[in-house]
Amino acid sequence: MQVTIVKSKIHRVKVTGAELNYIGSITIDEDLMEAANIIEGEKVQIVNNNNGERLETYVIPGERASGEIILNGAAARKVAKGDILIIMSYGIMTMEEAKSFKPSLVFPNEENNLLQ
Repeated sequence: MQVTIVKSKIHRVKVTGAELNYIGSITIDEDLMEAANIIEGEKVQIVNNNNGERLETYVIPGERASGEIILNGAAARKVAKGDILIIMSYGIMTMEEAKSFKPSLVFPNEENNLLQ
């Protein structure tokens, strides 16, 4: 049997932009991507704490140390600048693998930067 579990989570980041006229995706500061073990093109689930919206899209890297969290394309209609998001990705593994797996959890500061 295989199970789907949380692989990566960026907890409580602030939306810095929403670009409707753009091919869909979410732009994430590359430092945050690296810390959360999320790669370019990876599918993510996004939960908007401000309005309850949930959506899925793929990741494109943003400028390092910029704090960028930008929703692009149709996803831009689901957020407003300043909204607080949780970004998660999942992995599929055997039950035995899942029992010992530790997800990458990232808790950025209010400027979407890694805590030092």
